[in-house]
Amino acid sequence: MATFLYRLGRFAFRRRHFVALFWVALLALAGAGAAGAPAAGNSSFSIPGTEAQKAFDLLEERFPGSSADGATARVVFKAPDGQKMTDAGNKATVQDTVDALAGGSEVARVTDPYQGGGVSQDGGIAYASVTYEVSGMELEETSREALETAAQDARDAGLTVEIGGDALQAVPETGTAEIIGIGIAAIVLVITLGSLLAAGLPLLTAIVGVGIGVASITALASTLDLGSTTSILASMIGLAVGIDYALFVVSRYRAELAEGREREEAAGRAVGTAGSAVVFAGLTVVIALVGLSVVNIPMLTKMGIAAAATVAIAVLIALTLIPALLGYAGRRVRPAGEKSKLLGGGRGGEQKAQRPNMGTRWASFVVRRPLAVLLLGVVGLGAAAIPAASLELGLPDDGSQPTSTTQRRGYDLLSEGFGPGFNGPLVVVVDAKDSDDPQAVFEQAGEEIKGLDNIVDVAPAQPNKAGDTATITVIPDAKPSSVTTEDLVHDIRDAGAGIKADTDAEVLVTGATAMNIDVSQKLNDALVPYLVLVVGLAFLLLIVVFRSILVPLKAALGFLLSVLAALGAVVAVYQWGWLSGLMGVEETGPIMSMMPIFMVGVVFGLAMDYEVFLVTRIREAYVHGEKPRQAVVTGFRYSARVVTAAAVIMMAVFAGFIGSSDSMVRMIGFGLAVAVLFDAFVVRMAIVPAVLALLGTKAWWLPKWLDRALPNVDVEGESLSAHGDPKDEDKELVRV
Repeated sequence: MATFLYRLGRFAFRRRHFVALFWVALLALAGAGAAGAPAAGNSSFSIPGTEAQKAFDLLEERFPGSSADGATARVVFKAPDGQKMTDAGNKATVQDTVDALAGGSEVARVTDPYQGGGVSQDGGIAYASVTYEVSGMELEETSREALETAAQDARDAGLTVEIGGDALQAVPETGTAEIIGIGIAAIVLVITLGSLLAAGLPLLTAIVGVGIGVASITALASTLDLGSTTSILASMIGLAVGIDYALFVVSRYRAELAEGREREEAAGRAVGTAGSAVVFAGLTVVIALVGLSVVNIPMLTKMGIAAAATVAIAVLIALTLIPALLGYAGRRVRPAGEKSKLLGGGRGGEQKAQRPNMGTRWASFVVRRPLAVLLLGVVGLGAAAIPAASLELGLPDDGSQPTSTTQRRGYDLLSEGFGPGFNGPLVVVVDAKDSDDPQAVFEQAGEEIKGLDNIVDVAPAQPNKAGDTATITVIPDAKPSSVTTEDLVHDIRDAGAGIKADTDAEVLVTGATAMNIDVSQKLNDALVPYLVLVVGLAFLLLIVVFRSILVPLKAALGFLLSVLAALGAVVAVYQWGWLSGLMGVEETGPIMSMMPIFMVGVVFGLAMDYEVFLVTRIREAYVHGEKPRQAVVTGFRYSARVVTAAAVIMMAVFAGFIGSSDSMVRMIGFGLAVAVLFDAFVVRMAIVPAVLALLGTKAWWLPKWLDRALPNVDVEGESLSAHGDPKDEDKELVRV
């Protein structure tokens, strides 16, 4: 592989006009497709294989036109102090609002609070339910505007009016913090690479790669049902890895120049060595992201594949566009150790470069005291992981919104007037098609549900036109995200199992609350198989890369430490409320169900990035004859600074997304930033050299039979040591 990538790097350097034109044309093509595509909304949400989804599908079949998956809105009215919603003036205002809402082109039905029991017992609060014919992500902006206008008219008449439900869901925004993150990355690149031009190359290529990826996602959003969150997460991951991969190639190019090689040769060797690490690091990220498909949640699968495609683009750009741009830059990109005027160059720079750098001094310290460093790192991460034992999973509802939003204020008003469980009603679907007396089954189901604990109200069964299926609405006495409500869902399902045994009727529980419970359970069940699949595939890949058993094993165990510590930090901030003000967390609560498994996938891929970049440099020194501990020091001398810079850049990019308006994006941005902090600076910079120092030559042990069976991918570029300067590299590349 090193030889092929070496030729590719030289080809891109020499044929820079062709390579640059190719990527510019691809960016323009993707941009044109995005410009002509309809705007992305929120991806449709379905959970195959769950009882809640099965019930939704049954409602669509047996209650045609009911818009079971349509958007909903609850317009909540509160009377002024001393008045009631049943007063004539307030009642007239509500009636006008209901009439205005019913005139919407996408409205399926509107429930009048005075006819549907939507007035609280004390008369102070009332609500009208609006059901739309299309889902929240398909709702026209004019329908949202009409909803808000009707509510504002009622406010102008003197009522307090708030709107809950998913009809007002907005496309998430990332905010200005993302720009700040990119700015920090630019500063780190200037310090690391020593010039504005060299620092600009990774930024430019990362932006090109993310531009192509996000534009392609936007162009395909309507066709493939890709939500707006998909493009945000793809840009988050693509930008971070794009900068890092380009940084490693540019840094190795400068190191090759410092050894006296010509620029075209240096570009070829940089791609042949650092580029090999980029390929395998990228493969681990792609494996982790594509592996999310094993969870069998379509939205999560699409997010993972879209992000993986963006990572693949970042890898290809690092291997081709970077050497092409280095060809354009010429002598303006200086060799490593040669300072530019920007950072105060002058005499003595070469002598200073010969002195031990920070990476050398740190590695020397670690190999002298490996056991102490190892214990300190493991204990520290273990302490950070303690909050993860209290992890509670759930999906966000209006109760998790900031108090400044109308959705949250509407949620609180409904809780005040009707009880906390009113915000999460359970819909029980009774399928009595195979029963002799469906009506008797409906009555039996209603009576058995009424006999359960933790219930405020059970509505009478509402059968369909055929009379073979009915819905029963159940109001819990606790809020939707509580353990009590979860237990109630399980109790109803247990009772349904008994009804099925007696009558052959099937009883299913659905609704947003039941769906959230089923999603959390499905993700919990998938976590271990996902870990086995992803870690297993990456373990095999790293055996090929490092030709070792213990080094990949150490990498996997180190990843588990860092991801558990990161999950602990997420729980501490978003569930317990530690530093919540600093992080902009207005409302604590359960951690989003998708967060752990998504973070596991992404963090594993990124952790293997640093493992590959750092340890390949160590193995390179070992392969060339250095003793194990000296190889660790040599590897850190050449790679510690760049790995540190790459980690800081990635943390800055991820932290920039904490300013997003989407709670999932905020939480993932924070979790990934903390995970990179733990993995890069504790696991890879401390635990890895300590373990390698303790293992010595055993770290690179591989059974002889396995050594013969494995392909030699030559990530270290050993085959390039005897490689000359061939004259017809581009011809050879074409033949390959």
